[in-house]
Amino acid sequence: MADLGPTIAARAERYDREASFPHENFADMREAGFLALCIPEQHGGLGADFVTYALVSEELGRHCGSTALTFNMHTATMLLTGQIADDLSMSDEDRVTHDRRRTAMWRGVVEDGHIHAQPFSEGRAPGETTGFATRAVPVDGGFRVSGRKIFASLSEAADLHNVTCMVEGEDVVRFLGVPAEAAGITIEGDWDPLGMRGTVSKNLLFEDVFVPADNEFLPPGCFDQMADRWPYFYMTLTFSYLGIQRAVLDFTSAYLRGAGGPDERREHPQKRHGWAEMRLAYERSQALTYRVLGEAGVDPTDDQVWRAWAATVTAMETAPEVASTAVRVCGGRSLLRPSALERMYRDARCGATMLPWSVEVCLGRLGRAGLYDD
Repeated sequence: MADLGPTIAARAERYDREASFPHENFADMREAGFLALCIPEQHGGLGADFVTYALVSEELGRHCGSTALTFNMHTATMLLTGQIADDLSMSDEDRVTHDRRRTAMWRGVVEDGHIHAQPFSEGRAPGETTGFATRAVPVDGGFRVSGRKIFASLSEAADLHNVTCMVEGEDVVRFLGVPAEAAGITIEGDWDPLGMRGTVSKNLLFEDVFVPADNEFLPPGCFDQMADRWPYFYMTLTFSYLGIQRAVLDFTSAYLRGAGGPDERREHPQKRHGWAEMRLAYERSQALTYRVLGEAGVDPTDDQVWRAWAATVTAMETAPEVASTAVRVCGGRSLLRPSALERMYRDARCGATMLPWSVEVCLGRLGRAGLYDD
């Protein structure tokens, strides 16, 4: 990913200015095998696990935040159906069916370059398995899906929209891959956000959309089981924001060392003090995230889950903190487009709101952790 980085970074300003999807970046990542990063080697992928994905995502975020976030949406499905699903409990019959279905799905990524999205949000409730009004009605050969997803990243680029939904009368979440070309899908609204503009996260409306049975990419109930037993799945966005922090440091270092101007900038004590503050903030955020990565796996303890929440909050809050300090250090010209720092500053502001582990949600939970029995 480091080798692709300069090319990806060079395109970031255009995607941001146009609020357009980074198609060229995804084409390059497909050519390099990264769309199959977390697909097992025996199925044609690179065989990366959760930790390796985190490191790749961090490096990608260092070059283009929007590309990193959308790459996350795609790769998270590969992790969910692969390493994570392998750690979950299933009947023997469900295990055989799941393996057959995911093998076909992975083949589409490896051979045909399929891009997957994960539109979960509906704006109704912040919980991992609550607030889903999208409904799936079982029919011959599959399901009919109706509902609405908001902030659906890759809305105009994905080949499959892997949605969370419910079947009437059931109390478990279904995870269904809705083909993007299926009749009954409408992409709604304009897209002109503050930051992360290249994600093109418009709203998706599903009206009686047919989904083949083999596009149920997890057995019923496994999504709920993941939320309880593999909650680290919900911190995958964190790594992109760790990468943005690193990108801000790269920009500031180049500025202070003289890129685009005199090298005596670094001789100003105030600027060196700001640089030191940035380094400290980044090191704290990275150290906590890496500690959590060392613990990531199935069935974490309460303390480990609390630490994952803490790492998520720290990364999402440190990114805008570091970017703000960088603006102070680099001066007003850094806020003029097409300054990369101006874009990073806006991108960094977006992380705190991202559900289901938004900063507000995690802080609310951490405020109860260790004080209540729930």
